[in-house]
Amino acid sequence: MYSYALSHLSDEALLHGLATLDAQDRTTTAAMLAHIAEVDERRLYLPVGYASMFSYCVGELRLCEQVAAKRIRAARTARRFPAIFDAVADGRLNLSAVVLLTPYLTEETAEGLLAAATHQTNVEIERLIAARFPRSDVLAWVTPIPPTSPALPPEEHAPGRGQVQPSSCQLSARTVGERAKVKSLSSQSYHIEFTMDRETDDLLRYAQALLGHRVASGDVAQVFKLALQAFIPQLEKGKFAATSNPRPSRRTSRNPRYLQAPVKRAVWARDQGRCTFVSESGHRCEATKALEFDHVLEVARGGEATVEGIRLRCRAHNQFQAERTFGAEFMRRKREQAAEARAVAKAHRAEIRAKAAAARERAAAEARAKAAVLEQPHVQEVMPWLRALGCRADEARRAAELCADMSEASLEQRVRRALSALGRGCTHRPGPGVPRVDAAA
Repeated sequence: MYSYALSHLSDEALLHGLATLDAQDRTTTAAMLAHIAEVDERRLYLPVGYASMFSYCVGELRLCEQVAAKRIRAARTARRFPAIFDAVADGRLNLSAVVLLTPYLTEETAEGLLAAATHQTNVEIERLIAARFPRSDVLAWVTPIPPTSPALPPEEHAPGRGQVQPSSCQLSARTVGERAKVKSLSSQSYHIEFTMDRETDDLLRYAQALLGHRVASGDVAQVFKLALQAFIPQLEKGKFAATSNPRPSRRTSRNPRYLQAPVKRAVWARDQGRCTFVSESGHRCEATKALEFDHVLEVARGGEATVEGIRLRCRAHNQFQAERTFGAEFMRRKREQAAEARAVAKAHRAEIRAKAAAARERAAAEARAKAAVLEQPHVQEVMPWLRALGCRADEARRAAELCADMSEASLEQRVRRALSALGRGCTHRPGPGVPRVDAAA
C-alpha cells in the first residue's frame, strides 16, 4: 500500500518523485482527453443512462462541473487538432491553455498558434491572442453600487435620496453573456447572481409597484418567487396539459401521434417529470430538461397513444432508441430531411413576412400620399361643400382627391369634378339651405 507520509524521503528523492508523477499525470491527462473525445464521438454515455457527456463525467466519473466542462472542451478541440494530445502529454500545453486557444483555432491558424503558445503561461497566451486577434478598446468607468444597510428603511435607497444611480451605459458594461450563478448559503437559502437588461429592469420595477402592500419593501426575492409561482402553471399547462379542473377529453384523432390531455398528465405524474431510460446496470437517466413524450412501441410498429404506451424520454435517449430500432443511418437521413423541411418552411415564412411588410409599406405610402393630397388648400376647400350636399366623409375624401390637379380652377368647377366621381352625383339629402347639385348639370 502506498504511504502518503513522505517525511522519510530525501530532498532529491522527493523532487524526483514529484517530477515523475507530474510526467505521468500529463500523460494520463492526454490519454483521458483522448478517451473523453472518443466516448463523446460515439455517444457511449447514452446506453449507460446519461443524456450528455457532461452529465456522464459528473455523475459517473465524479468530476466536478468545472473540471468536466474544461476537459470535455479540451478533448473536443484535441479531436479536431490531434497535435494537442502530444502537446499536453509533453507538458507544452495545459488544459487551460487549450481552452483559451479553442475559439481561435482553425485549419489555417492551428499550427502557428499551438507553436507560439508552447510553454506559455495563461497570461502570456492571453497576450498572444490579443496581439494576433485584436479587439476594440473597452471604455473605462466605475459603476457605483449604492450601500445597503439593514438599519436603513427601504426608502433610503430609493432614487432621489442622494444615491448615485448607474446610467444605462454603465448597466450595459456588465457581461451580457455571463451565466446566472446560484450558490447555497444554507439548507433553506440561496444566493443568485445574474445580469438583466433594461426591459427586465422595467418589468421588475413595474411588478414591484403593482404588488404594493403585498410586498411592501419591494423585496426582489419575493417578487421573483411570486413571478415563478404565476409562470410555472402556464409552463406546465403547455408541457403536459396541467389543470386544476381536469375534464374528460372529447377530442378524438386518427393520428396515432396525437396525445390527449389526460394521457399527458398521467404519464408526467407517473414518470415524475424525468427521463425513463434505464441502462443495463440499472442507472436511470437523471435528465429533467428537453423531455419528450415517446411511444413505448414505435408508431410504425403499431404503437398507441395510451398511458401504458407513452413514456417520458429526454431528446438524447429518444433519438438513441430510434437509432437502435431503425438504424443510425436511417435516422440521420430522417433528421436531414426534417432539417431541410424546416429550412424550406422557414424560408417560406420569411417570404410571407417580407411580402406582408412590403404590402404594409405600400399601404402606408399610399395613405401618406392621400393625406398629402387632402392637405392641399384647394382640395380641403371642396370637402365642406361635399359634406353639406350630404356625402359621407369617406365619399367626400375620395371625390375631393380628384381635384388635386385643379389648383387654378374655380370652386364650382372643383365641386362639379368631385361630384362626377360619385356617378349620378350625391344622392344624399343636402343640408338645409344648400341647393341640390347634380353632377350632370
